[in-house]
Amino acid sequence: MNDPEALDPRKRIILRAVIFEYVAEGEPVGSELIAQKYELGVRSATIRNELAEMSELGYLEQPHTSAGRVPSDAGYRYYVDHMVESSTPDRVQQQRVNDATQRSEFLKAVLQDTTKTLSRLTHQLAAATTSAGASVKVHSAIVTALGPTRAMLVVALNNNDAQSRILEFPSGLSLEDFGRLNELLPGLLVNLSARGLTRLKTPATTGKAAYDKFVASVFATLRSIGKDLSRGHLVMEGEEYILAQPELQRDTGLLKEVLDNLENEDLLSSAIQNASGQPMLITIGRENDAPGMHKLSILRHSFYLGSEEAGTLAIIGTTRQDYQSGIALLRFTAEAIGQSLTKLLPGESI
Repeated sequence: MNDPEALDPRKRIILRAVIFEYVAEGEPVGSELIAQKYELGVRSATIRNELAEMSELGYLEQPHTSAGRVPSDAGYRYYVDHMVESSTPDRVQQQRVNDATQRSEFLKAVLQDTTKTLSRLTHQLAAATTSAGASVKVHSAIVTALGPTRAMLVVALNNNDAQSRILEFPSGLSLEDFGRLNELLPGLLVNLSARGLTRLKTPATTGKAAYDKFVASVFATLRSIGKDLSRGHLVMEGEEYILAQPELQRDTGLLKEVLDNLENEDLLSSAIQNASGQPMLITIGRENDAPGMHKLSILRHSFYLGSEEAGTLAIIGTTRQDYQSGIALLRFTAEAIGQSLTKLLPGESI
């Protein structure tokens, strides 16, 4: 089915035409339209026969007996594998992506800005996951008093992300106590992995009840942060684009199923992850494991912090989407994220 020679040149042109027209209009494509818009040098009856043959081969489908054809999952797969041409986004798109990746020094904020921009450029759902914290290590940590009974714990990580938590502390603590705790933290935390944080032991008590109680609270919070980092993070923007697609609007049952899947963060994080060993992975329709995603295509591209994989960026839409521009934008954006984050590595010039 995925043999590049499976379709002769005319069938390839017809498949491209059906995909272009269906992506643009969302309606089945007939032989008359192709004959009028594409100079194939044959009449519509010949094109109709070609469409019928391509349907028998599995590259096209006919929703209704009297309707034209639409691409099948196999048709989109053939197009992506053999017909999408290498391209780059235009200068305006590149500038918008670069601006989004450079607004913050922190990974989560970079991903929020970038997925929002990517979603608006593609009119698709854009999502990103950070890698579960195998390579994430603590760069620094500090506890700062915010008021008489409140403090903030900030843990900076080597991937330019940061975790912050608000803590309550008992009365009776002095600024010297905060200084003492902040002197203790670097020796216990710097270069500790996310998994190491989950196993962090609370230091021995000092005999000062208020201080010991606060230290126990801080270290319990650090273990909780470690657990959160070990799961990775999901950022998502543009749900409204995917839910507005006409093929979902026409099928309320399918729309609900897709919506339920998008609201399931664990399932979505798993679906987005790129375990292929290659920077780019595309799954189309029934290539996705979850039944609720069988009408969707997921375009994924890993991004890197230095040489370490830091996460995956994805475009999620119905199978009816502009793969050519989506692939180009996704690749450029993932590389821009990596370049931006790598510049902020400790020891690099900022």
